[in-house]
Amino acid sequence: MNLGAAVCVLAAYVIGSFPTALLVGKANGIDLRTVGSGNLGATNVLRNIGWKAGLTVYAVDMLKGVLPVVVLPRLSGVALNSSWPIVFGIAAIIGHVRPIFLLGKSGGKGVATASGVFLGMAPLAAGIAFVAFVITTTISKFVSLGSLVGAVALVGAMWIHERAITPLLIVTACVAAFVFFTHRDNIKRLRNGTERKIGRTQPVAPNDASASAAAAPGPSETR
Repeated sequence: MNLGAAVCVLAAYVIGSFPTALLVGKANGIDLRTVGSGNLGATNVLRNIGWKAGLTVYAVDMLKGVLPVVVLPRLSGVALNSSWPIVFGIAAIIGHVRPIFLLGKSGGKGVATASGVFLGMAPLAAGIAFVAFVITTTISKFVSLGSLVGAVALVGAMWIHERAITPLLIVTACVAAFVFFTHRDNIKRLRNGTERKIGRTQPVAPNDASASAAAAPGPSETR
């Protein structure tokens, strides 16, 4: 076994474990584990701190995926077209979801770091997935739905890119399935109509609108 590659797998996990959202939250006087969804990802930062902090966290978390698949193969001496970069990428994603710095407790949902991994390994496919994410999120206002559509788009784009069942395609499908797994609660809320949209402070159930209208004060009550 390549000892250098094995060490780099551990390094990739540690890189992925960097708790970006937690540190940004602490810098703003907020423990993101106790507010909103409690998730240490860019979306929870966006909702509770603001778009600048959210974009910063997303960029850093994406970089956590790019570095292991671009830099570590060169440091370990493994071939870029071998399976090792894929292993490094998986280790980084696992680190983001179950970071060692939080003693294995839940971190983010893996979307930003996974997008970085595929950006480093298959830029065109990652770009297509990102466009699908942006369009879906912009139209629906649901970040979770954008993430799910982006995951599916990534698999489709990777199939076109590889044109065969390769290890990279298999890993892509597994990562997409993992994204669906980490978003299982979001999927339930999307089906129930209670998922939060961007800019909305609280989810609104389908019947809430009529209930709110019935409870709203009349003209004389507002004076």
